[in-house]
Amino acid sequence: MDLTFLGAAGEVTGSCAKVRHEGGLFLVDCGMFQGGRDAMRKNLQALDFDLREVDFVVLTHAHLDHSGLVPRLVSLGYRGKIYATAATVDLLGVMLLDSAHIQEKEAEWAVRNNRRKNVRHGWSAAPLYTVNQALESLASLRKVPYDEEVVPHPGVRCRFRDAGHILGSAIIEIDIETGGTSRRLVFSGDLGRPMRPVLRDPVKIPRADYLCIESTYGNRAHRPIEATEAELVHVLRDTLEQRRGNVIIPAFAVGRTQEVIFVLADLARAGKIPRLEVVVDSPMASAVTELTLRYDELWDEETRSLLAWIRAHPERISVRFVQDVEDSIALNAQSSGLVIISASGMCEAGRIRHHLKYNVGRSECSIVICGFQAAGTLGRRLVDGARTITLFGEPIAVHAQVHTIGGLSAHADQPGLLEWLAHIEEAPRRTFVVHGEQEAASAFADALAARLHWPGITIPAAGQVYALD
Repeated sequence: MDLTFLGAAGEVTGSCAKVRHEGGLFLVDCGMFQGGRDAMRKNLQALDFDLREVDFVVLTHAHLDHSGLVPRLVSLGYRGKIYATAATVDLLGVMLLDSAHIQEKEAEWAVRNNRRKNVRHGWSAAPLYTVNQALESLASLRKVPYDEEVVPHPGVRCRFRDAGHILGSAIIEIDIETGGTSRRLVFSGDLGRPMRPVLRDPVKIPRADYLCIESTYGNRAHRPIEATEAELVHVLRDTLEQRRGNVIIPAFAVGRTQEVIFVLADLARAGKIPRLEVVVDSPMASAVTELTLRYDELWDEETRSLLAWIRAHPERISVRFVQDVEDSIALNAQSSGLVIISASGMCEAGRIRHHLKYNVGRSECSIVICGFQAAGTLGRRLVDGARTITLFGEPIAVHAQVHTIGGLSAHADQPGLLEWLAHIEEAPRRTFVVHGEQEAASAFADALAARLHWPGITIPAAGQVYALD
């Protein structure tokens, strides 16, 4: 049996692992590379192997860096099943179509601007996949309940456990019969933070023979939620009441948008902030919020209580969802008083780029970054203090205040990851530290060795084959 990482090795995006065993071959995740000039080239090359060998695919969750190449997988000839939780399948029905739509529009823009091909950067005017191809790929998805065993192939048994990261996110336990024995592979996917709003805490896993653990925030600890809320209150009051500007929050449509809404509502309920006018300008976020409300059995109890309060007190917080392009454009005319939440979370596509265009150059406004920003993305450049950014081919000086509020992250930090791992009763034969930039992965591997003294801790290299004895 062997394991090959096709992405998210020494970087955060492009999660995809290929597992070969004596009975066949399968994939765990099929994610898109995001950010940087090499992203398109990597996406075009990511599935460059014989897809007829692949027996099945399992997905940890719906974020595009874990699922965004599913339509391309199917369009290139894969005809097997793709297993995920029910909420993940429903989310992908929204997210993959949105991803395809954005790619088609960007391809049209590129052609209009006579940028037909840039070989050096792997850029192409053709989208990775079309809306029709994304629609066709949805037929391959199969819903799997949490905690129930599924047998996708002879000699392979899987269980999906709640990861508490976004709606439907899962830790996947995979038992494989090989050489007359059974070996358990555990893929953490992205682990959520315990005691955060909306979702339940990640399930603890007692056993793993081989473990793949994420390390997005493996080199740091999040700020305490009290300090995070205090900083957010300061930003809101200073921007809306004192400087009379807008607050712009780039947020992933899945998970982060819903969590930010509930955090803002909780602050309003506590009387810490003035009445808020919140605008969610993302058709996908609107659809995802509807799905989130539908899956209320996955919420924690505090979120249930808070939702009832929001519905009963419209005078304290107004949440408006914008669908039409005309309504989105109209927001540009309102120079103050708005909290605008818009996708994408790393500012690489979507309507957030338009809101940045009209607000980032204004000193009375604030940009609140509340999620991880991958290297090479516009969001990362803002976090790193860029004085000028380029939007739609136009350079814009950054005069707005940029605040990084990491305490709202949906990822476990280093202490959270170590605490989750401490529940594994015996050291795995080998532990692979993935889904983290090199610095974060290295720091986490060192902390893991120092804290738990496990042998066989490895930061894998993309494309290298690792034998599992």
